[in-house]
This record gives sequence, C-alpha cells and structure tokens, in this order.
Amino acid sequence: MSLAVVLPAAGSGSRIASKMPKQYLKFENKELIAYTLEAFEQHPMVTEIIVAASKDYFPVLNRIKKRYDISKLKTIVEGGKERQDSVYNALASLRLQSGDYVAVHDAARPLISKAVLTLAFKTAKAKGNAVVCVQGRDTLLRAGKDCFEYVDREDIFYVQTPQIFIYENLFEAMKKAQDAGLKFPDESSLMHHYGFRIEIVEGSLLNFKVTTPSDVAILKEILKK
Repeated sequence: MSLAVVLPAAGSGSRIASKMPKQYLKFENKELIAYTLEAFEQHPMVTEIIVAASKDYFPVLNRIKKRYDISKLKTIVEGGKERQDSVYNALASLRLQSGDYVAVHDAARPLISKAVLTLAFKTAKAKGNAVVCVQGRDTLLRAGKDCFEYVDREDIFYVQTPQIFIYENLFEAMKKAQDAGLKFPDESSLMHHYGFRIEIVEGSLLNFKVTTPSDVAILKEILKK
C-alpha cells in the first residue's frame, strides 16, 4: 500500500510582501520547503512526494532535492492558478494502485511532526480518510454589520494539513469539481461536498501555515532554538 504526498507550492507569497514565494525563503540558511520535504522524506510510511510548482522554480526544487537528498521526490509538475488546480495536476501525474492513499500538505507548513502524520495515516487506513485539525482554543466572536455574537468554541476546529484520502476517491471527486467549474478552499471541503464523511485527527499548533509576516517571525524564532 502506497502513501504519496502532494505538496501544492505554486503560491506567490503576496501576503508576506515578498518578491520570492514564501516556500523558497531561507530560514537558518535552508529553504522553507526543504524542511517540509525532509519531514516526509524521513517518514517511513511515505513512498513518494510530488510537488506542484511554478515552472520558474523547477531548477530551485531540483537543487533542493539534490542538496538535501530528497530521494522520495519523484515528480515536479506545473502548478495551476489556484491550489485546487495544482493538486489536480499532481494527482493526474500519479500512477497509484486501487486502495493506495494520497496526502495533500501545504508546502508552507514545515513543522509537521512524525507523530501527527503517523496518526493521520493510521486513521485514514482504518476509516478511509483523515484530516488534521486543531480544536478552537480562544474565545470566538462573530461580528458584522448585522450580527454580534459569541460562538461556542467546543464545536470549532481549525483545519490544517495533511489531508489524506484514498487516491481514486479524491481524484474522481476532484475531476467532478473541475468539470463543473467548482472551487473549494481545500480537499476536505471538496470531499464533504461530494458526500464523504470527514474524519478529524488531532493536529498541533506547531503545524501552522506560514502566511503572514508574523508567521515568518515566529518560524525564525522556533528554528533558531
């Protein structure tokens, strides 16, 4: 049974006001995406890695692969305009067997732990899928022009990655969405739309996505230590 990991990495990094996409910024003299790749390279359950990226960064990724000996990085495909397009292109490049699994993980979540990934994969094998989430911790307030109310955080989860599904289930659902012109923020919302029950797995606050300048500063401090 195979577990392929798809890393959508075609984002521009506009929210951190960087000329270079955030996944290629260096932290402690190592590219952010290199940390993410190493996390999956070192996990015994992972059989291959596919990155969907801008063609301009194919040479960078190949240098990273060589420098850090990322032997499981088998394929680099061209990413699309949106995350869903990038994931679809990566899935279409895979040659998996019936019953194999695919995990989609944000390239800009470099601190995914072995323990979280192991739990997610074991859950997916037992229940068909697994989506890593963190339960809401802070007081939550919904405030707008016509509303002001506090929300019960017991039923609130922050969705992270990896999100793991049986390959053929995810690919078929994604093909339906692409054909229908439907766009979803992530794979779990897409699969839920097509009738799949989503299995929640406990994640980690360290498994945050580097999105804003504050996230960059936090990651720098963590890696220094």
